[in-house]
Formats: sequence, structure tokens, C-alpha cells
Amino acid sequence: MRRLVRYAIAASLVLCGTTAALAASSTCPESFLGGEAPDYARLAQAAPAREICFRKFAVLHSGATRTPLWAGEHLTAAQVQAAEAMTRTNRFHTESRLPRSERSELSDYRKSGFDRGHMAPSGNMPDAASQADSFSLANMVPQNHRLNTGVWSQIEETVRDVVMLDGEAWVVTGPLFTGGDVQAIGNNNVLVPTTVWKAVYDPKREGAAVYVADNDDSPNCRIMSVDAFKTMSGIDPFPALPAGTGRLALTQPKACQQVK
Repeated sequence: MRRLVRYAIAASLVLCGTTAALAASSTCPESFLGGEAPDYARLAQAAPAREICFRKFAVLHSGATRTPLWAGEHLTAAQVQAAEAMTRTNRFHTESRLPRSERSELSDYRKSGFDRGHMAPSGNMPDAASQADSFSLANMVPQNHRLNTGVWSQIEETVRDVVMLDGEAWVVTGPLFTGGDVQAIGNNNVLVPTTVWKAVYDPKREGAAVYVADNDDSPNCRIMSVDAFKTMSGIDPFPALPAGTGRLALTQPKACQQVK
């Protein structure tokens, strides 16, 4: 039987306004532009937060939400090409590097009505070991099925197209929890994002933008500037973004609305 509860969390963690961002040092610098992980205004309220370095991406995992706060990737054309030859395994697994008190379990998602939604996509993984990494629950959020298999999948494909065209891109992906009360699933109360986002920086075009999509049956997808996203979320996905970086001209998927 489906188990879905309402789980109130501290208003300081949920997005009810923005404050100045706080720097997050990284032990996985190869996954982030300039070696700098995102800045997050509410990082202290997401504690315990633990960074996990995987082969081709890194996540910052929150024991408060039992989800990643973000996943960082440096994608190259060679990696995307190799990933195209891989067969998806669907071997989801718990993350043994996380304490049981902080992590989600496979049982939390079972009959919840939500997909196990990748933040770093399996479709970006160029070999069996990195694909296995991507199926860790530390890389998952509860995601609406229609979003996951529709607009979100198209966004992931668009990012890979950008990488193939221009050679590389830096990508950071994560959830947002908006409002004073959010859904949770399973015995471990894994929080359900109200929104998921994906930030992209293309060094060749010297541009950056952020996809933001509602996590529901009628996903409202927006393409925002990094500055607009920072103001809205309190998250700076690219603290090392070069001065003068413009807005990346992303026109796909067509369902995503351009926001000034």
C-alpha cells in the first residue's frame, strides 16, 4: 500500500526567502567549476551534510532531507559518446557510506508513487563502474514519474547535445523544497522536492543558465539566468563563474519557458 505523509521541517531549510550564500568546501574539486562546490544559504540547516566523491560526479547529501542537495559533473564529449554505448542497469542500491540514520532505503520508494530520480543521470556515465555509482540512492530524489520520463529526460538530452556540440560543460543538479510543509515518503521520511533544477555552464560559449522544473504532474519548466536562480533559491551553483559570463542560449525543450 502506498504510504505518503506530510512532514514539517524547519522553515529555515525550506525556501521561504533568501539570505546570503555560505561557501561549501569540496573534497571532490574535479566535479565542480574551478574546484568550488555550490554555495548554499541554508547549508547549516541541512546538516548533517556529507560530500561523497563518485567516479564521474560528486554529491552533497543531506541527512535532514535524505536526498542529495546537489550533484556536480564535468561532462566532456568523449564521456557522452562512451555513455551512449552503455546499457542501463537499473540496479538501485542504498549508499553504504552514509549512516543508516541519514540515508534513504529502497523500501522508502517502494509503492510511494514517486520515481527514484537521478540527479547525475545514468545516461552520462561512460563505463559500468560509474553507471553503478549513479544508481546509489545518495544520487536520488523522489521525482514525479511524468516529469522524470518527460521534460526532465529532455533536459538531460539537451545538456548532452550541448556537450557534444561544444566539447564540455559543467553541470550542477539538485532539488528545492518550497513552503513550510512538504511531502515525505517511506519510514525514513525522505523529503519530496517541490522543484528540481539543473545549472549548465558552457565554457566555449561563455554562457550559463539554469533549468527549473516543478515536481508534479504538470511540470512547469523555466530557463533562468544564474543570477535570477540565486535570488530565487539562495544557491549559487557556480561560485567560480568567470566575470562577464553571459546567459547561455538554451531553447530546448520547447516546453521550457524563458524567464528574464
